[in-house]
Amino acid sequence: MSQRPSIAFAKFSVPKNGTVFVLSADEGGLSDAAKACDPGKTLERAFPVAEFTGKFASTVEVLAPEGASLDRLVAIGAGKVSGLDEYAWLKLGGTIAGSLRKATDVAVVLEIVGASPSGKEAASLAAGILLRSYAFDKYKTRKDKDEAEPKKPVKVTIHTAAPTAAKKAFADAEAVMDGVLLARDLVNEPANVLGPVEFAARAKELEALGVKVEILAEKEMKKLGMGSLLGVAQGSPRGARMAIMQWNGGKPKDSPVAFVGKGVTFDTGGNSMKPASGMEDMKGDMGGAAAVTGLMHALAARKAKANVVGVIGLVENAVDGHAQRPGDIVTSMSGQTIEVLNTDAEGRLVLADALWYCNDRFQPKFMVNLATLTGAIMVALGQHHAGLFSNNDELAQRLTAAGQATQERLWRMPLGAEYDKLIDSKNADMKNIGGRYGGAIIAAQFLQRFVKETPWAHLDIAGTAMGSPSNEINQSWGSGFGVRLLDRLVRDNYEQ
Repeated sequence: MSQRPSIAFAKFSVPKNGTVFVLSADEGGLSDAAKACDPGKTLERAFPVAEFTGKFASTVEVLAPEGASLDRLVAIGAGKVSGLDEYAWLKLGGTIAGSLRKATDVAVVLEIVGASPSGKEAASLAAGILLRSYAFDKYKTRKDKDEAEPKKPVKVTIHTAAPTAAKKAFADAEAVMDGVLLARDLVNEPANVLGPVEFAARAKELEALGVKVEILAEKEMKKLGMGSLLGVAQGSPRGARMAIMQWNGGKPKDSPVAFVGKGVTFDTGGNSMKPASGMEDMKGDMGGAAAVTGLMHALAARKAKANVVGVIGLVENAVDGHAQRPGDIVTSMSGQTIEVLNTDAEGRLVLADALWYCNDRFQPKFMVNLATLTGAIMVALGQHHAGLFSNNDELAQRLTAAGQATQERLWRMPLGAEYDKLIDSKNADMKNIGGRYGGAIIAAQFLQRFVKETPWAHLDIAGTAMGSPSNEINQSWGSGFGVRLLDRLVRDNYEQ
């Protein structure tokens, strides 16, 4: 795997060697601290030549600057000072990480004309460096002579006016970023390495952070009547699992909040098989379960003052003589029967039992489920918003606000009785698909039948959890979408 940068915070002193990054606001020029790093004024001479004005995320680089013993001196455009919110600081950190190249000794001068970056903002910049530095390369072998020796991890020192506050804020931020990176790892792993059993084992590792983890195997799930989930798994020799993760950081008698994830570790489509082209991407069909697992890591690592439950249903949807057939009727844990007309509409079958189990056992304040559920949501929203469906306006509003704050954005989609009629079945209580239109809505209507009156939201993250567009803080195929969003939801609304 890519080597993780080492990040420290310090009071400003003029760096003597290595690579130095300074910030320049839009039309603001360099701060006094930045100028002290550039006694030969090489950057100031380079700015007009490069037409550099401080535009956000633009860069100017000088090698071996005159009058200094530095290797490189890099100016990063910070844009307008008024636009430097939390996400902007993350992106600036990502821009710095993207410009590191082979540097091993790096200083970032966090001083900017017209602003006084706080410790929290310094921590956000550091978090952006971590996120951008991630790369999933564990299966690459090194044959180039130049790469025979492992590269030393880069050491980044952020020079700030508030190093103590920055260090404290970064401890909290790093816990959340580690949750994001865990989710990315899980989504990126190939399905031959990460099946239901192996995923459950990864969830079990959260016990080291104080999370209580239970793993249900097929025998226990069959006893509970989870025919909907087990029907999806019956074509695979790898079995099925359900992981139940509990973080009890709130008051003992407080009802928990709950998050439920779809964990289809590979989805062939079953007997309703997908086309061969692009099927390799279906190793990421457990992006919802990855996000829930990453969230539980984040909450436990930062000692969140809330009671939180995470439930993930883990299956492989395979093609086999034992696999589920179109037309089969299964009985869910709720007792409701489902006619399976399309075995590729399997995620909702997994979530049906996971939602019912979570609601029945824990009686949470609310449930939010995440799933790479439909291609239809990508047709509707592209890859920059996830779909939000909810039976509760307050929960939907809080999720939307958390999405705006983290820029893991959501767009609310409709629910309604007229859509519900489309999944009525002549042969069972419901069928698992509707007609040609409104596929993402129909999937949400299906899930709503398994939540009773509990406040609930469904996030369809098919376009955002995997293969989403690269940006300043993510160059990975698996994005870890949902971890920062849901951590913010809990942090802003449900902690004591």
